[in-house]
Amino acid sequence: MTINTLAFDLGGSSGKVFLGSYSGSRLSVQKVHSFKNNSTAINDSLFWDIISIYSNLLEGIQKASVQSGGRISSAGLDSFSNDFGFIDTFGSLLSPVHCYRDGRSTRYQAQIDGIMPPPLRHRLSGNQVAPSNTLMHLAAMAQSGQAFLLQNAHKMLLVPDLLIQFITGQAVSEYTISSVSEMYDFRKKGWNREILSAYQIPETLLAPIVHPGTFVGGMKKGLCDSLHIPSFPVVSVCEHDTASAYLSAPCAGDCAIISSGTWSLVGTEVASPIINEYTYLYNIANEGGYHGAHHRMVKSIMGLWILQEIQSCLASQNHSLSFDELGELARGAKPFAFLIDPDDIAFFRPGNMPQKIQEKCREKYGATPESTGEIVRCVLESLALKYRWAVERLEHVAGKKLPVIHIVGGGSQDRFLCQLTADASNKPVVAGPADATAFGNMMVQLIAHGELSGIEEGRELVRLSSDIREYTPCRPEVWDEVYEDFKARYQLP
Repeated sequence: MTINTLAFDLGGSSGKVFLGSYSGSRLSVQKVHSFKNNSTAINDSLFWDIISIYSNLLEGIQKASVQSGGRISSAGLDSFSNDFGFIDTFGSLLSPVHCYRDGRSTRYQAQIDGIMPPPLRHRLSGNQVAPSNTLMHLAAMAQSGQAFLLQNAHKMLLVPDLLIQFITGQAVSEYTISSVSEMYDFRKKGWNREILSAYQIPETLLAPIVHPGTFVGGMKKGLCDSLHIPSFPVVSVCEHDTASAYLSAPCAGDCAIISSGTWSLVGTEVASPIINEYTYLYNIANEGGYHGAHHRMVKSIMGLWILQEIQSCLASQNHSLSFDELGELARGAKPFAFLIDPDDIAFFRPGNMPQKIQEKCREKYGATPESTGEIVRCVLESLALKYRWAVERLEHVAGKKLPVIHIVGGGSQDRFLCQLTADASNKPVVAGPADATAFGNMMVQLIAHGELSGIEEGRELVRLSSDIREYTPCRPEVWDEVYEDFKARYQLP
């Protein structure tokens, strides 16, 4: 019997709804609906259009139900981390949903750090120190006079759980996405009361934590009636999109995994959290994964966001180019002419990315890349070098070699970047699947249904069901010299 699962994957630039059909030997995944997802600036604040996102979720559910003949076994939702909405006791949305790139956490950085210094927050939560973290935005709200929402809202729900509440009426907080909020306690396996107390965040504001594979509830009857579809259950999958993507990496043994999309999440799986002076120094995050030895140790790198912003700038000048076209221009540009640190805070906010890159290059080189190809090559080579740096730091902290790099997600389709990554790191790169998050999302649903025995069987299923490519490193001696210059130029520890 075929098992049909639905996966909703919300990214920083687009949202997608996938229909998966599992036959017992192969998982067929097809995209049935997609939409653009961009933040909007209002008075120097950034917001997501959560109403439009919800509307597109319903449209995708309806399309998937029709395409499957009304035979959907379950659905799972995942998204980027950190962002949230407030609801009242009736489940009504109380405020707009801010984007994690909103500047409010940076504006109140000094006050937030004064309440609890970053090294202590890292020791207590194991998370990276970043202005995008959920805690930072909640603390900024208190500093800006919006504490009334923290004190009076019924629940704060992270985006996937907010959408799940809209369609099921159930308010929960899934483990993997909760674990990266800077409010989770890996030692006590629950919300970190010391952090919550310091920032005067009521624990009652946060929903109970559930683990991946939990059946949360069924689609509301009235909602199904309005869509003219049968009801089906919603499974709490690995709702942090990176956690879902990591599950789909068809790796055997120790390896590095890069979830390549708007962000590049460079990491590896370990048995349990590692929190020490080096994880703080390198700003490495501990992030919850599927139970078992799938805890994730991750270094966040700015990723394809920089290229997306270059695309946006070109489009505004009536010069739209695809990622493949950008890659071809980059191939024709001179190698190693300019390098940037992709994680420079200047690249975090949207707006005129080519100019920002030129300004940084002028600071470091006294000259600038001028053509689009030169700018894009600068970005791609810099990403590849930063990946190498991140993998070496992970090897140091984990105390083990990571001989292979698996790239999953949309960035795995960028053949030039995959080859540059192999060259820069002098490690073989295995790339795919492109729809990694959907595969990981569905894998957890199939395990919950008893169709798969666990992640290992699921990874073998992904390997058999998707397009996987391999890249062999070239010219390591040339890259070694460039890498040493890159580290020195940007003072990387």
